[in-house]
Amino acid sequence: MKKHRCGWCIGDPLYEKYHDEEWGVPVKDDETLFEFLMLETFQAGLSWITVLRKRENFRIAFDNFDFNTISNYSEEKLENLIQDTGIIRNKLKIKATVTNAQAFIKIREEFGSFSKYIWNFTNGNPIINELTHYKQAPANTPLSDQISKDLKKRGFKFVGTTVIYAHMQATGMVNDHEVGCFRYKEVLIGK
Repeated sequence: MKKHRCGWCIGDPLYEKYHDEEWGVPVKDDETLFEFLMLETFQAGLSWITVLRKRENFRIAFDNFDFNTISNYSEEKLENLIQDTGIIRNKLKIKATVTNAQAFIKIREEFGSFSKYIWNFTNGNPIINELTHYKQAPANTPLSDQISKDLKKRGFKFVGTTVIYAHMQATGMVNDHEVGCFRYKEVLIGK
């Protein structure tokens, strides 16, 4: 029997794999949270599948998404990244990645982990929505507005409210799987 998936991922094997294995699963480790935040900032103005197709290139180019290493990138490294055809070569986003890694580290120093900081906005629990169609999902919410504003105040770049809501969906801070999707209940029970 064919599994019902959220409509946004159907038809592309990479998208379906991402949907089935990662999207909406609560993420609590800082390394993965940084990876998603970094990729979401590169997605701004583009489609997620564009970023997903370049994810492994990003992993190689950005030292396995190591925020400590990225926070210390030299101008020479930034120039090399701008020339890297395997990633999205947006100079402002590349520079913002360094700024964001530095701000990410400051949050870790203040709160003990980025995870504690970000999950505090939802009291440590995912927000459970009941969408019957993926197009019912909002582009942003008052909570994503609040998080975006706070991150910007802390020095982050390319973290507008829509980027932050997409980050919340990807990292399971909100369960926006369609209620008819096989992953909706699996994510609820922690599979």
